[in-house]
Formats: sequence, C-alpha cells, structure tokens
Amino acid sequence: MDLTKKIRTIPNFPKEGIMFKDITTLLQDAPAFRKAIDDLVEYFMKKDLHFDKVVSTEARGFILGSVLAYEFHAGFVPLRKPGKLPSETIKQEFKTEYSTDAFEIHKDAIEKGESVLVCDDLIATAGTLRASIDLVEKLGGKVNGIACLVELTFLKGRDKIKGYDICSLIKYDKEE
Repeated sequence: MDLTKKIRTIPNFPKEGIMFKDITTLLQDAPAFRKAIDDLVEYFMKKDLHFDKVVSTEARGFILGSVLAYEFHAGFVPLRKPGKLPSETIKQEFKTEYSTDAFEIHKDAIEKGESVLVCDDLIATAGTLRASIDLVEKLGGKVNGIACLVELTFLKGRDKIKGYDICSLIKYDKEE
C-alpha cells in the first residue's frame, strides 16, 4: 500500500504559501492507519528497542503516540500547549515554519534514565521535535527513537535532531 496516496495536500493552510500535509485522510482509512502503525512498530522492534514512555505532541501526535505506547507496552506522556496541564510543568519554546509556540510537560512525567520514544505526525523544520527532545532530556529521560508519519525532507529538519534514531514513513523531497 502506498501511504503517500493517503495524504491530502491543502494549499495555503494555515497561512499563504504553506502546502499543508493533512494526515486525517490516512487516519480515517482503517487499512492505511493500521499499516502506518505496524510499519512504525516494526522499524523499532527490528532494532530490539524497549520504551518506557512514548512522548507525543499536541494534537495529531497524540493519535499516533497513544497507539504506539499501547503497542510498546509503554506509558503515554502528552506534551501540551502552555496552561493545559494540571500539575507542575516545565516549558520549552520552539519555532515552526510558520509560528512560534511552546510545549509543557509534567515535571514528574519522565523518570531519570527512562527510555523514551518521541512521536509527532510530521517532521518539517523539526522545531516541535527539538522542543520534545529537550523536555525529555531536561527530565533525565533518554530519547532512543523518534517516530513520525510524514517528513518534509526539503526543509532539512533532520539537521536539528541529528544523533537520534528517526523513522519517518512518508517523505516529500519537494514542496508539492
């Protein structure tokens, strides 16, 4: 199954000039969603990696991350926009290709030395992933993998997250 055919491109969203990769069309296709999850799990299982926690970004990342946490028998840790988590948090700001924002994580979400899989729906400029990694490492966790559905390789986001084991299933080499 060609998963690239399950992604819809929305021109000029959320702002002029952005060609937004909409994963909702893949998520609503049961066989495609299952294949995507199975492929991500298989990638890390072949490496014999164990994860204590899966850390995932608001909001589309939650969809993938919670299923991966279930598959890996790991805990799920949500990264939320500021002010959304009820207990003590730490915060990390980041820039994307079209905005500046921040994520927060509960201070007690990751224990020192825990193995973590970071999950997001898409790698673009890698601002959200860099912030996710920084939050995990500030709490003493070890990022042993990064899982993403889509990667916009032409934006060179991997350059910001070198040294980590990254699995992205669908790659776009040019803006289309």
